[in-house]
Order: sequence, then C-alpha cells, then structure tokens
Amino acid sequence: MPSAPHAPDIAAKPTRILHLEDSRVDHTLVKFALQRAQLPSELDLVDTLEDFQRHLSEQVYDLVLADYHLPGFTGLDAWQTMRTQGHDLPFVILSGAIGEEAAVEALHQGVSDYLLKDNMARLAHVIRRALEVSAARRAKARADAALAESRHRLAELAEHLQVSIEHERADIAREIHDDIGGALAAVKLDLAWLSRRTLDEDMRQHLDTALEMLQHALGASQRIMMNLRPPILDQGLVAAVQWLGASFERRTGIRVAVRASSERIEVPREVQLVAYRTAQEALTNVAKHASEASAVDIDLSDREGVLTLEVSDNGPGMSAEARRKAKSFGLLGLSERASKVDGWLDVSSSSAGTSIILSVPLEGGAGTHSDPEENHS
Repeated sequence: MPSAPHAPDIAAKPTRILHLEDSRVDHTLVKFALQRAQLPSELDLVDTLEDFQRHLSEQVYDLVLADYHLPGFTGLDAWQTMRTQGHDLPFVILSGAIGEEAAVEALHQGVSDYLLKDNMARLAHVIRRALEVSAARRAKARADAALAESRHRLAELAEHLQVSIEHERADIAREIHDDIGGALAAVKLDLAWLSRRTLDEDMRQHLDTALEMLQHALGASQRIMMNLRPPILDQGLVAAVQWLGASFERRTGIRVAVRASSERIEVPREVQLVAYRTAQEALTNVAKHASEASAVDIDLSDREGVLTLEVSDNGPGMSAEARRKAKSFGLLGLSERASKVDGWLDVSSSSAGTSIILSVPLEGGAGTHSDPEENHS
C-alpha cells in the first residue's frame, strides 16, 4: 500500500526558499509539488545572477533551489557566488538535464543535492534531507567550536597552573635555603662547639649522633631545594642536565651518560625550564617503570635550529597500563609544556627500552653552539 502523506503541521514555520529558475512553468510545478507533499514553504523567484545576489543580501532564506542551465551562467556559478557572499545555505540543484559529470562536480564542490525535474515527486524529500543535513552540520560545527574553546581554556589553565607551580617551587626552595637551611647550619655549629668542649664521653657520643642526624637533615633539605628549583639552572641547560644525571646515578646506581652538542647551549629561559623538567620526569619514569635498566643515555643538541633532548634507557619498556598512567599525569603535562614553547614530545617504548624525545624549534634558524665537537659527560 502507498505510504500515507505527511500530516500537515499548522504550527510549522514555512521553509524560506530562494528559487533560481528562468521558467515560470517550472516554478509553478515546484510550488505545486511542495504543496502536494505538505511542505510549508515560501518561494521567491529570481532568474538572473544579479537578482540572486540582491535577494541573498536583503532576505533570510533557509535553502536555495536552482536550475543548472540558466541564461549566461550555471547553477554551480550561483553556488560559488553564494559562498563568496559568505552565505552557508543548503543548495539543491533542480535541472532537466544536468549530466552525470556536472552533477558529480557540483556535489564535489559542496552542493547539498541534485534532482531531475522529471522526478519532481521527490523534491520535498530532497529538500527535507538537505535541511536536516545542514542543521546537523551546523550543530557539529558549533560543538567543534565549543570543544576547541574548551580545550583552549584547559590549555590556558594548565599553563597557569604550571607557572604557579614553578613560582611556588622557587618560593619554597628559597624558604628552605634561607630559613630551614640557615637554622640547621646554626644548630650544627652550636652542637659542634658543645662536642668540642664537653668532657663527658656519653654526652659527646649523643652530640656526635645528633650532628650526624643534623647533617642528614641538611643534606635532605639541600636535595629537596635542588629538586624544587636547582640553582645550577643559572649555569645553563647543559650543566643542569649533567647535574641531574649525576644525581640520579648516585641515587639509583644506574649509569647515566650525558652527551651535548656543545658545552653551553643558549636557549630562552622558558625553553630551558621545559627541557630540564622533561629530563627530570624522564628519569623519574626510569626509576618507577624501568628499575631493571642498567644505563640511561641523555642526548642534548641544538643543531639545525632545533633543541632536541632525548632520554633513553635499556630497561624492559613500559607496560600498557604504566604508559596510560604516565600519559595521564607526567608525560601529558610535559606535552602541554612542550606545546607552550611551540615544541612537541615523542614517546616510544618496546622490550629494548623507552625513549622520550623533546623537540623545540629555536628562533634564528641554526643552532647557537660554538664547539663543533660533542661534549661528553
């Protein structure tokens, strides 16, 4: 049985259609076909490109319905004119003989759909579908724009948090150095003075034990201060990475080799901090996920106008679960940091080990190192 026609929707807003057609008869047939399909619509007829442009500028339409062969121009010309004017409307070509090649080209350029005039009964269906697709595309564009804005705000928040964290680290390191470190050093001097002057052997042993514990506390405070904001950063990136590698080797027993393209690599302060934190996080990951590793190689270069930091270990590689956890917290934060200085972070892991590579383009093109020989530490 034939399907029942669409029930009329009295409250439906009429579809505003700009009809580009040079035949009054065909225009009447279009109106009749839409009425028969019970598609509420209002049609404005134009037959020249000038009138077409004027109506688009002066009126608001929901859809354009255009013949393909028109005096002096084609429906595709009208489509391009509409796009040039900045309008984003569903555009349907209704033609007597458009030809397969022209139809494919029209669809390729972005025309919503096309229909032959001898199949006018499907016109309402084609128009409804074009309107639905256009509405879905616009909704997706709005959602994409909102998502992009959300990501941008999250990136700004992440940057703000990183800057705040670095400032807080510097403040805490300064307080440890000035207050805690100074107080511990003063107490150590007093205990040493007492130890030298006491004649009681038991008291001397207690004082010596206290001095040992105090020295341990001083070492711990210095280590914490260096991890928070190492003053060695003031001596340059190469020196800071070398110190970081040496400290890691002493603490874990894993051999660390640092290779640099020169003794001193000059980079902006924010790039230096990103590279240092990347090396620090990479070594932390080695301690967490590659405890079986026996060696770590750190390569630092500024050749060809790009700062490259690569930290590789010979451990068993990170498991899928460990990589997800690292990417969710440590490495993801490093990626955000890298993007803020126009760089990027690459992570690869296999049974042969894990490699973390930071790349940051430097201003001025060529690298700034002056020593062509590599500096090994």
